Amino acid sequence: MDALIVGADRLGNIPNVLSEFGIRIAAHVSGRETAHQRRNASLPAGIGMVILFTDFLGHNVMQRFREAASREGASVVCCRRSVCALQQALGKRVDRSNCANCSRECAKH
Repeated sequence: MDALIVGADRLGNIPNVLSEFGIRIAAHVSGRETAHQRRNASLPAGIGMVILFTDFLGHNVMQRFREAASREGASVVCCRRSVCALQQALGKRVDRSNCANCSRECAKH
């Protein structure tokens, strides 16, 4: 699944965590630009999930990207920018029941 990450200047180990869940970062937006607060945010094509790092975003930016995800039918995951918080949030959202039968190269648990 392709994801749009909104928030944070640097991602650190976040890409590794996402790959464990079979998620690829299609785009990363820091959310600092004032244009993200005022205009209707649009999602890149093929985005299945929007991840919002709440400790780096204002309410207006979060609202714009939530609305865009709703319009596009993408799921939204909100959490703080930490490996533990992201793992916990994705664990509640991503169904891993079929991992044993999957041929993808992501980490299987």
